[in-house]
Amino acid sequence: MKIGILSYHFPPEPAFIPGSLAEELAARGHEVRVLTGFPDYPGGHIYPGWRQRWHHETHSERLTVRRVPRYPGGATSTGARMASYLSFAGSATLAARRYFSGVDALYVFQLPATTFAAAGVLRLLGQVPAVLHVQDVWTRDGTDEAGEGRWVARMGGAMTRIYRAAARIAVAAPSMRDLVVAAGADPARVRLVLNWTDERIFYPATPGAAARQLVRRDGRCVVMHAGTIGPRQGLETAVRAAAALDRTMDLVLVGSGAAERRVRGLAAELGADNVRFVERRSPVDMPELYAAADYQLIMLRDLPELRGMVPGKLQAALSCAAPVVASAGGDTTELVERARAGLSCPPEDWAALADRFWLAATIPPPTRNEMGRRGRAAYLREMSLPAGVDRIERLLQEAAGRVAEPAAEPRRKLA
Repeated sequence: MKIGILSYHFPPEPAFIPGSLAEELAARGHEVRVLTGFPDYPGGHIYPGWRQRWHHETHSERLTVRRVPRYPGGATSTGARMASYLSFAGSATLAARRYFSGVDALYVFQLPATTFAAAGVLRLLGQVPAVLHVQDVWTRDGTDEAGEGRWVARMGGAMTRIYRAAARIAVAAPSMRDLVVAAGADPARVRLVLNWTDERIFYPATPGAAARQLVRRDGRCVVMHAGTIGPRQGLETAVRAAAALDRTMDLVLVGSGAAERRVRGLAAELGADNVRFVERRSPVDMPELYAAADYQLIMLRDLPELRGMVPGKLQAALSCAAPVVASAGGDTTELVERARAGLSCPPEDWAALADRFWLAATIPPPTRNEMGRRGRAAYLREMSLPAGVDRIERLLQEAAGRVAEPAAEPRRKLA
């Protein structure tokens, strides 16, 4: 097939899903054309060595990447983000007719940032069937900037149009199906395709001396949170839970983010000497750090829009055979429980999380290892790169009329 891919982000940005999908589809013999912007994430500045210009294409065997200019607004304000979204929409729409000429189907890596571009490109291409891979839905992000309500309404209207126009919709978590159907999608066109992780990096590892020294300081149980320390994670709950168990376990937070100062301040206020902070590390270092810890912590706050999310750090932990402690709701907890890959509790309940930390510390190492093995088996079965690309490829073929359409998919259980 000739397949078009529309994605707001693409490597060298940290956009592993569209990047690995494009490479794998090309390796399977498809001709793949990617339309994206110039790399500026997460800093909001064009990467060194890159210069925005109109005609920029790179070619490899069966894979072409076309980059179009956009306003590098970053995440400084709602207005800056919207300027970036709309400028990308304009550039992508201008380039799409010629660049996507003759494609059999279009894949859209659907983030809020891609919505206006997707609406314009789908309207322009007319009869080209599209598969949306929905990763997130538009929310207010907890801010109260003037005019934000207007953007929320515009984003919602554009999402409804593209949901109705799509030939197929893949959702990255089971509960997200209900959100897109409520927003106008045809339930018969919606399928579950869980995200995968970079399996070249995240696989079971043996920790070296440096990793052990960084993560461990004695024989106590270590629970590690690796990734963003932001408002969605609610890591204050984890700090309070760990502070109640200062002689039982250590909490190690690897990474940084907008909430880091507040989380550090709470740990100091509570005198939580068993809470330690480690600066952000390269992804290639993480499997050894995972192996040096006893559990990986998955945290999400109790917000409606987060109940239908499966954070990427869960796939990475499961792929590395690391047992997990999940303080979250909805799909994340369901996945952990059904895979029997660790322990879980409701979100934003520090007493319940302290109980899980205490239980985690009492579980013997062989049982922890068995949790990790079950989690990796669930990952390979439900979330691996081959499984995910198989499902996307099938949806593209269905959308293009290349294979018979199956019966409508019932709501699937994880694992």
